[in-house]
Amino acid sequence: MRARFPLWAGRKLSPLGLAPAALGAWALAQGPERDPLQVGLVIAFLVLSLALHEVAHGWVALKRGDPTARDLGRLSLNPLVHIDPIWTVLVPLFMYWTQGFVFGGARPVPVDYHRLKHPLRDMALVAVAGPLTNLLLAAAFMLCFKASVVLLGNSVSDLQPRVMWGAMHFNALLFVFNLIPIPPLDGSRILAWLLPSGLRRAYVGLERVGMIAIVVLILGVPAFKVLVWAGIDATVELLDLITLRRW
Repeated sequence: MRARFPLWAGRKLSPLGLAPAALGAWALAQGPERDPLQVGLVIAFLVLSLALHEVAHGWVALKRGDPTARDLGRLSLNPLVHIDPIWTVLVPLFMYWTQGFVFGGARPVPVDYHRLKHPLRDMALVAVAGPLTNLLLAAAFMLCFKASVVLLGNSVSDLQPRVMWGAMHFNALLFVFNLIPIPPLDGSRILAWLLPSGLRRAYVGLERVGMIAIVVLILGVPAFKVLVWAGIDATVELLDLITLRRW
């Protein structure tokens, strides 16, 4: 078993975002009038959301028999322990200044596939925990947005609602993007569990080139971005529905 899944040693990236201004989505790169305070607050909530995403992976792994993340101090809400110098800092800055959108990743929480009680199924459970955490956070930020406008009487153009909306939108993006079934994104762990054994090994082996494929799709395939944003729009609509639409 160990020889068959050498790639599943916890390597996973959580994309920070995919927000070209041409798609008309809320993005940090849009408009000279953007408020630096708003940008800073949204980034702070985004970093916290990434930390919670990774902690969720580690916590479920712990419950399923693998204490690796706990033993390495990764079950922490301190964002600093989840920052990767290249994927969390250099790549997002480069993409922001050259492409106009933010893309990168948090430092992956290590998961030892072979210490899980039921490795294949449990790896899928570990994987889905991260995106579900972002979905719950998106719902919480949607509630905060509506409460700010309805209960506190703020205009939607005020700072607090704009920050809540931005944090909600980025968490919806993290939820959708991480469920894309391209290794090493979380969706690939779920699909690998569902695939017949004859296809699973070849599919998991795509992880070696998975991030390259993702970058190529983002930069070179407009239909891919359209599909991603369609998923985000559907998620936002669902969040609006479950938070009772207009209060």
